[in-house]
Amino acid sequence: MGFTNIYGVPHWNDAEGGGRHSTTIIDGKAIAARVRAEVTRDVAAFTARTGRRPGLATVLVGEDPASAIYVGGKQKASREVGIEPYDHRLPADAPSSEVEALIERLNAEENVSGILCQLPVPAHLDGVHLTGLIDAGKDVDGLTPLSAGLLALGREGLRPCTPAGVMVLLEEAGVDLQGAEAVVVGRSNLFGKPMAQLLLAANATVTTAHSRTRDLPAVCRRADVLIVAVGRDRMVRADSVKPGAVVIDVGMNRSDDGLHGDVDFEAVKDVASAITPVPGGVGPMTIAMLLRNTLQAAEMAHSEVPA
Repeated sequence: MGFTNIYGVPHWNDAEGGGRHSTTIIDGKAIAARVRAEVTRDVAAFTARTGRRPGLATVLVGEDPASAIYVGGKQKASREVGIEPYDHRLPADAPSSEVEALIERLNAEENVSGILCQLPVPAHLDGVHLTGLIDAGKDVDGLTPLSAGLLALGREGLRPCTPAGVMVLLEEAGVDLQGAEAVVVGRSNLFGKPMAQLLLAANATVTTAHSRTRDLPAVCRRADVLIVAVGRDRMVRADSVKPGAVVIDVGMNRSDDGLHGDVDFEAVKDVASAITPVPGGVGPMTIAMLLRNTLQAAEMAHSEVPA
């Protein structure tokens, strides 16, 4: 399994026995910038063709500072590519019925191509229930039961942004997934499960590992492609990685010495053939894929309108 990556920075390592090999540091910021440029071009073409801009509606309940920053970033990114942002904010004590009514209204609005309910929601609300109310055709997070079912069946639909972004990184890195052994560490509905489904669709042989996996380091060492998303600071060490593996780090953990992923980057980069850094790896791809999904939702809705 080999790769070439024009967006990566070669890192030369001294291998055992005196030889040297290069590790590619996969530049997610550069790849995300290219995706955004493509979306900008295609949004302009869609708007010229239909007379309507795609629209992204965000729903934020409460005043969680991190969520407010995330939503603001999504709104700003939308404007930058020509997507119309619609910002909906409700107080932290808003009853479920009020949030449900807003989502139903957005489902019916023609100018809204995509809907995103920012998670987590306040404790008295059910985020899974609220997300499930979003029309699957506008589910730009790819998290509704119908979207999950379409993914499982290999049918066309909107895919979860972060797993879809990882697939773009692997493609840009030239990773051949046909028959490759892929290990996904993490089984969340948000990432682990859809990531495994996307890898299966690409004909990889997939193992999903988690906190109950016996001898997790040994399972990780089998991987040609190792993808880690568990939220534990630098838990994957060099001795858990097969020499020459491609390592994708989805984690983002703040500690006294800075921001780190779930992979011990400094140690693993001397073993892997390619690796994503934190920050600057997977993170920038999430919003880029959200923008792509919003355009895809607009295209799908327009194709369903009778001529």
